[in-house]
Amino acid sequence: MKKDTICRLCSACCPVEAEVENGRLIAVKRKSLAPPDQQLSCPKLLAAVEITYAPERLTVPLIRNRKGQQCEADWDQALGAVTSQMEKIRQRHGPQSVAWLRGMAADWGAPWDYASRLMQAFGSPNIIGNGSVCHVAREMAHHFTYGAMTIPQTKDARCVLIWGKNDRNTCPPAFEAIQQARRQGARLIVVDPLRTPLAEMADIWLQIKPGHDGLLAMSMISTIIEEGLYDRAFVTQWCTGFEELRRAARPFTAETVAADTWLEPAAIRAAARLYATTAPACIVDGNGLDMQLQVFDATRAVCMLRALTGNLDRPGGDLLPQPVPARNLQLQDQLPAQLPAITCGYPLFSSFHPNWGLHAQSALIDAILEERPYPIRMLIVQSGNPAVTMTDTRRVRQALQKLDCLVVIDLFPTQTTRLADVVLPACGCFEKTQLNRAALRHNLICLQDQVIDPVGDSWPDWKIVFELGRRLNLDRLFPWHSVDQAIDCQLEPAGITTAQLRRHPQGIRTEPVAFEKYRRNGFATPTGKVEFHSPRLARHGQPATPFENGFGPALAFADQHREYPFIAISGERSSRYTHSQFHHIPSLRRQENEGVVDLHPDDACRLGIGNGDPLRVTTPRGSLYMKARLCDRVHVGSICIGWGWGEVDPRHGINNLTDDSCRNPVTATPSNRGFLCRVEKTQG
Repeated sequence: MKKDTICRLCSACCPVEAEVENGRLIAVKRKSLAPPDQQLSCPKLLAAVEITYAPERLTVPLIRNRKGQQCEADWDQALGAVTSQMEKIRQRHGPQSVAWLRGMAADWGAPWDYASRLMQAFGSPNIIGNGSVCHVAREMAHHFTYGAMTIPQTKDARCVLIWGKNDRNTCPPAFEAIQQARRQGARLIVVDPLRTPLAEMADIWLQIKPGHDGLLAMSMISTIIEEGLYDRAFVTQWCTGFEELRRAARPFTAETVAADTWLEPAAIRAAARLYATTAPACIVDGNGLDMQLQVFDATRAVCMLRALTGNLDRPGGDLLPQPVPARNLQLQDQLPAQLPAITCGYPLFSSFHPNWGLHAQSALIDAILEERPYPIRMLIVQSGNPAVTMTDTRRVRQALQKLDCLVVIDLFPTQTTRLADVVLPACGCFEKTQLNRAALRHNLICLQDQVIDPVGDSWPDWKIVFELGRRLNLDRLFPWHSVDQAIDCQLEPAGITTAQLRRHPQGIRTEPVAFEKYRRNGFATPTGKVEFHSPRLARHGQPATPFENGFGPALAFADQHREYPFIAISGERSSRYTHSQFHHIPSLRRQENEGVVDLHPDDACRLGIGNGDPLRVTTPRGSLYMKARLCDRVHVGSICIGWGWGEVDPRHGINNLTDDSCRNPVTATPSNRGFLCRVEKTQG
């Protein structure tokens, strides 16, 4: 039997066809609109059956006993242990002392809303996501510029500018759309410090110095304005603060920023001219922007390129979303008004969107270790592995070990579950039904539908949350007896049900795709226009226009910094793994069995390092050990370190090196995509 659903082995959320025989998953195939010879294969999807039935799967709850051992338990015991700890801490320290950390593996969808509802009803505002280093900081920049995060209309564009994203590894449908655009004659510009397959496809590849994207964006703005290449009619009618932007961009000429970006002035100007004069054009911005100190203003500047060229909300440009009318399941109004969240030091980031919630992730560690603004004593981790994936591993592990109680919901044992007092086994994506956040923010709505029964005694996230709510005497707030009922409740304003979604596996739109929607209602900003200059930011003491006060000193490199002469990138995503997940799957390990440090041959020659030699990479925070891979995909003076391998061996964890003490003042983002380090050969 073949069943339609959505794959959630990564965040691409590809529609797939699952083959099931006698209740067992046999195979999963991605549904692609590309010609057969242009379809991209996904290693994780080919391993879906292996992942689902891996012998390492967590299939029963675990509780740590008085001897410190994790022992098997039933769900009644495990959930009772969790709720009794929550009640005890609420009575002694207040409900705010319990926090919930949402990992990427929990999906972008309703499981987040359910957890938020539970914690807010319990009395805690502290439901934290990873958005300070993934997606949400960029989305905030879009919101502050023109009111919503845009969606690139790649297939219909005549020019595609890809900024810090490698969809060849991370999103097969998006990569296929880029290929289609190229076949139709679209020009391609890629901004990436690494030579990726997309960079090799590009008409112009800008191999930027890590962490300096804001300089490039401002220089492109400077070129477009000074050469009169902007869309005067759109800017005059639909933008505010143009003169402030012109003034802020003027110092960032191509000649001025060239040395600090590792780019030739002519290449910067050529990219700006090609993008500005080839309409329609779209920009695909990605995670490469997320993990740098200047993420907010750098992304704002990239957003302003869209508006300057009149490519907002037009076919082949960058579409403004049409959100699905949905019931907000969160209960923020039930929280005491005087109770601050632990992210209160980042007020703009914590409040810019009613559904995203809190994402200043490092504030959680501050609250545990330094008890500011107050202590967190219990943490529930939903499908995440902070002991490996959060910035500054040493500090994170100290925090996790200090907690009175740590609960982890996950599919597999991890470095984080090993520290837990209670482990709750979760279902995989083919074992549960749920909505997806991306589907709610823009049509089309598709259902991730359960195709097989849960493996072992694992539970779907929604069931875990609902049952915790009932045990905390919050039955009236969790009245649903099935996930279908919960989804129907959430989608009632849209008039769509799970039954309808099952009958239409290709998805349902609540309204046709529309362009230039701003002509009816303006933009969703305080002025109703694109804001090159933001009075809101000025009122909060932040630059109203990106980099109006300058960029700050550029990172040193090569012989400019004797102790830490290299710039490190926290490596690109692998198509075989999702962050720290799936490294134990045999078929995937046969394809990629270890992380490596990419090092330019010129640097290797200078240091006496050969291909495959063992290396130690060091920063003031700690060290990492991996083998060298000599290649020219990195720039001289920079290295790229394999990501996610700290789950396999803590010595391979890149977050041994990263530091969250210096953060973006708006989004709390540390600099994980551009930090100084030392590289040396070791004895193995």
